[in-house]
Amino acid sequence: MRYIKFVIALVLTVLLLFTLGLNHPYGSSLPPIGSFFNPFSGIWQNAVGHELASEEMSLEGLKEPVQVVFDERQIPHIFAGNTEDAFYAQGYITAKFRLWQMDVSARAAGGRLSEIMGENMLERDRLQRRKGMLWAAEKAWEAWQQSPEEKAWVEAYTQGVNDYIEQLSPAEYPMEFKLLNYTPEPWTPIKSALFFKNMAEMLCARNEDLGASNTMAALGRNMFDFLFPENNPRQSPIIPTTKTWDFTPIAIAPDTVSDREMLSYSHRGIPQPPPFIGSNNWAVAGSKTADGHPILSNDPHLSLTLPSIWFEVQIHTPEFNAYGVALPGIPGIAIGFNEHIAWGETNVGQDVLDWYRILWADDDRTEYLLDGERQPVVTRTEKIDVLGRNQPVLEAVKYTVWGPIVYESDDSQYQDLAMRWVAHDADAGAPSHELGTFVNLMRSKNYEDYSRALTTFSTPPQNFVFASREGDIAIKVNGQFPLKRKEQGRFVQDGSSSAQAWQGFIPKDQVPQILNPERGFVSSANQRSTDTTYPYYYLGGFDDYRGRLINRLLGNMEKIRVEDMMAMQNNNYSLKAEEGVPALLGQLDQTGLGELERQMITDLSAWDFRFEEDSKPAFVFTSWLSAAFRLTFDEIFALAENQEVTYPETWRFLELIYQDPYHDIFDRQDTPEPENARDVITQAFLETAESLREKYEDADYSWGEFKGTEIPHMARIPGLGTGYLSVGGYADAINAIKGTHGPSWRMIVKLGSEIEAWGVFPGGQSGHPGSPFYDNAVEKWRKGEYYKLNFYHSPDESEAAGAVSWKMAGGG
Repeated sequence: MRYIKFVIALVLTVLLLFTLGLNHPYGSSLPPIGSFFNPFSGIWQNAVGHELASEEMSLEGLKEPVQVVFDERQIPHIFAGNTEDAFYAQGYITAKFRLWQMDVSARAAGGRLSEIMGENMLERDRLQRRKGMLWAAEKAWEAWQQSPEEKAWVEAYTQGVNDYIEQLSPAEYPMEFKLLNYTPEPWTPIKSALFFKNMAEMLCARNEDLGASNTMAALGRNMFDFLFPENNPRQSPIIPTTKTWDFTPIAIAPDTVSDREMLSYSHRGIPQPPPFIGSNNWAVAGSKTADGHPILSNDPHLSLTLPSIWFEVQIHTPEFNAYGVALPGIPGIAIGFNEHIAWGETNVGQDVLDWYRILWADDDRTEYLLDGERQPVVTRTEKIDVLGRNQPVLEAVKYTVWGPIVYESDDSQYQDLAMRWVAHDADAGAPSHELGTFVNLMRSKNYEDYSRALTTFSTPPQNFVFASREGDIAIKVNGQFPLKRKEQGRFVQDGSSSAQAWQGFIPKDQVPQILNPERGFVSSANQRSTDTTYPYYYLGGFDDYRGRLINRLLGNMEKIRVEDMMAMQNNNYSLKAEEGVPALLGQLDQTGLGELERQMITDLSAWDFRFEEDSKPAFVFTSWLSAAFRLTFDEIFALAENQEVTYPETWRFLELIYQDPYHDIFDRQDTPEPENARDVITQAFLETAESLREKYEDADYSWGEFKGTEIPHMARIPGLGTGYLSVGGYADAINAIKGTHGPSWRMIVKLGSEIEAWGVFPGGQSGHPGSPFYDNAVEKWRKGEYYKLNFYHSPDESEAAGAVSWKMAGGG
């Protein structure tokens, strides 16, 4: 069935593209049709050969024999005599399953898509180079080489990937290489470093500097401060409010230069990472569980694609036995457990990227002003090869004391902007070794080991949750956090003054963290790290609902079982709806309503605030809230047509409805009469009803259909994604499933006398669409079910379970 589905979907898609004479989804011309359909080396070869068989192989890159056993889901369990051989095997196997994903992901991060996809990707590649992504990866590899261990790990992984590539015949190339008509190239350590920088771009590059500056300039300071308070009084922070800070903070120099004149400038719109990135994690102490053992849960919310962003693996060496998920392209395990501890991450959300306006000293823009002195830019010429061009494109990227000038324009209404970003730092007092962090977590046996492992982690900042068989639970808001004075980095800053520079970084022992809190659990869901008593200033983008609900639920739970944690990860309840529905209904003028409108009110009044896939009130609430938000902040939406803006947070909008319904902000700009909250909320309700009436005459609508969840092929090739999935979830529910983002890996670990773990991700181990293991776990994930993870202690144990075995011997 998988073979038939794959061939029919792919052949029809490709034939349609050829027939219509169109370019394929990537933007370059299609491969020659004869070679693509060649029966011996073309696409037909990708529909077969995906079953594994036990075998023995000789590989030059190994020092000692390695045995890899594949269980019933094709999860590799690697048993090696040393760590380098383990990572060699991990590289070899990951390449077998995910080679094209690895290749295209590294190209996307480093600005090299034009080589294989043509002119359509050139501007994207230029932007990646101007952001300094390749430059940052090169610096990361230089830092890794300062650690003999990390250097050896990356080189072993790289050789494993390349040894797999070298033995491939053209017939065995993954399907996407044939569709794009190019061949795999060797892997390099720089490409592994690019994976870390890609995660940093995804998780800690989102910012509001430009939008906040434009919005402030339009609204004025008083209105801006009114609409954009930095702290939500209802927030339940990651570190409990009972925490005391028993350290002396570093003194921050006061502001000596006003940013106010910056607010008169306009700033262009900039590409931003998706706003749906988030995650949940928590650990409960044995005092709150049914059997007295800690339980750790983690579900990172990332882009959902086929193949999955994660690769599931177990790695066993004399110094550790670890299981979890890895990023294809990086050795080690990012989220997982071993025989002693479990760990997981969520995104911190603090602002670690600032923009600086450059004041040029000459017309040629080769020098800029800093404290009245002329400073030369350092120009790095980036060579970008483009499919179809005989000569490469040369992109001159200018570097300043702040970082690269990402945006440079001849249009005087826009400012040339340089980017200061923690992911550009190779060292900040000491080299950052994120790779070493994850390997040392795999080695860790207790809290002290975990805490020591985190000291080398810089970016992207993550909330690392921890639990151990010894009974400890902990969480640390971990990473490199700039020392800033109040509001520094909230707006675009003056790049001609060194007074605007970061004043160092918060010491690693002073970042927010807690061990064994009295409440018996730790948790994070991208909310604020602390309450306002924390002595250092920070700002960022924080979730206002999931963390509060998690803390409410865990605070009320006792005798917790693994099944309770599974139910929590799949919980579709929304605090936003709990607070938002009464706010909207309380202001609605219900006179003269029709049958549909009355039914909408009835449904909302009876709703349990759960975003199930068949829910009608979930659809009505989100549509109504969105319409009311748009009508209220119409002046900001009008600005957004021409420039980058920022919008008030939903919690603040609801707070205004409850506390200040007659404020001028509710007055619409397009009408002569003054409006209040009741007017705009009623108008939004009527617009929502009319929209439903036009689109769904028979009133047959649902939240799942409106949300439209799907898991596409990572290059959006038609027919190779899941199509529509009927599933619940909501951005502000714990089960934060959106359209194409959501829980990318659900994991629960019970740390008893024997480690037990459950997990699932929406995909499969294989990146080959013809494989039965390409999307075999999607349905289980959709239904909120889990696999019991096979955590083996020896190859004999796994072989007894009927696993396929590869015995790898060194070729020397």
